[in-house]
Amino acid sequence: MDSFEINKIVAAILLVALLVIGIGKLSNIIFYVEKPKTPGYSVEIEKAVATDTQLKTEAAVEKIDISALMAMGDLTTGEKVFKKCAACHSIVKGGKNNIGPALYNVVGRKIGKVNDYKYSKALSEYGKEWTFEELNGYLIKPAKWIKGTKMAFAGLRKEKDRASVILYLNKNSDNPLTLP
Repeated sequence: MDSFEINKIVAAILLVALLVIGIGKLSNIIFYVEKPKTPGYSVEIEKAVATDTQLKTEAAVEKIDISALMAMGDLTTGEKVFKKCAACHSIVKGGKNNIGPALYNVVGRKIGKVNDYKYSKALSEYGKEWTFEELNGYLIKPAKWIKGTKMAFAGLRKEKDRASVILYLNKNSDNPLTLP
């Protein structure tokens, strides 16, 4: 290859480079866009709104009419829904603790007080009883109701399911409590 051929190749490469750079500069002149002082959009989130929503949710949970809720439930639905719980809990009299404690006689029992089961510190120190209201709140979302519990259950969103499970738990007891 002689020097003339090499010069033509180098000139073609330089011409393409200049053409690309020139088109870029020319397009910036033709399509001028004024850039904002700060890139992007600032989105302001009010923390007070989130806390107000949480307070309304907590107030709604506290103001639930438990007698109306319990009227929604029925035992056959409770037995069906309890199958989700049966993976970790037993419900039979004299049943053994599994991953979770045995739930026979749970309604009316002190929270975190089964002798041969190792509860989380949060449940051991909770100091209340499993009333209809406590069970309802706990079954909505256990980790939110008692922070620090080791029960990894998503919860029961449907009121009828919660009421039915609570009725089923109450029935599986030596002395079922009277319904509110």
